[in-house]
Amino acid sequence: MQVHGLIHQFPKEIKLVIIVFIVVLSIGFYGGLSFVNNTTSMSSDGVETHYLGNEADENAEIMKFKKNEREILTIVHNHILSLSVIFFLLSLILATTSINKKLKYFLMFEPFLSILLTFGGIYLLWKGVIWFKYVIMLSGMAMVFSLVLMSALVIWCCAFPKRIDA
Repeated sequence: MQVHGLIHQFPKEIKLVIIVFIVVLSIGFYGGLSFVNNTTSMSSDGVETHYLGNEADENAEIMKFKKNEREILTIVHNHILSLSVIFFLLSLILATTSINKKLKYFLMFEPFLSILLTFGGIYLLWKGVIWFKYVIMLSGMAMVFSLVLMSALVIWCCAFPKRIDA
């Protein structure tokens, strides 16, 4: 079964529901990013402090304590499961677009690697592998970039009946 470019043949109502899904998904995702910004200041040191605490810093404005094992396992478990489903659904929709196949395949698989590196990295950071905070930052940025690009490409293909690249 050939799915490349199939999105252009979908009825208007299917395209509309795909666009609405992606807009709502994006709002939720960016809400999560806002939370990450609030808790980590989008910095590697902020990531480290958020998970490992700052009890030793007497000058800290906000006291943070190291997450316990139950908290860290809940964070890792919930994020890996939910983001896997989100990117699986988005990848299925992206598969039907007419974008360049190499770009499409990259965008369909990269987020899953980023999920493992980001949330596996959070666990490793919590276990004491401090340098992994940089991997967490890079893989998190790659995951966000993938979601933005995937979403934009799918909306573009739904909104415009012409193919981008056959």
